[in-house]
Amino acid sequence: MTISSVASSNPEFTLSGLSLPMTLAAGQSAPFMLTFRPQASGTASGTVTFTSNATNPPVAASVTGTPAPQHSVSLSWTASTSTVVGYNMYRGTQTGGPYVAVTGSPDASATYTDNSVQAGQTYYYVVTAVDGSGNESVYSNQAQAVVPTP
Repeated sequence: MTISSVASSNPEFTLSGLSLPMTLAAGQSAPFMLTFRPQASGTASGTVTFTSNATNPPVAASVTGTPAPQHSVSLSWTASTSTVVGYNMYRGTQTGGPYVAVTGSPDASATYTDNSVQAGQTYYYVVTAVDGSGNESVYSNQAQAVVPTP
């Protein structure tokens, strides 16, 4: 049998590792990789069809994929009783720092959501208050967030 083409009904599923056309003898197999690259949240499905010169109709395989969970860390704190223009958020991967700024400029909100965290990582956060002259307070107490592994 000669496999002449492979097609996916959903572009989120791509097949690689086969050099087509490919001839297989009876009982022979060929490894390949099916990759799922989600474009949106939620489950995606499709059909991968193998076309060959075999006497039976094309072989079709149903495929389903669910994206890995997207993690985030949400933080909130009590607003300063002093006059401030906003807060700077800092993050580190070791307790006690060093910390790196994760906000580009002071944010007036007393909340922050970090959408750039990675599964299986522990993060340490501190916040500072910034006044109208640009003076920044000392770091707040450290908050720890453990991001689960999917």
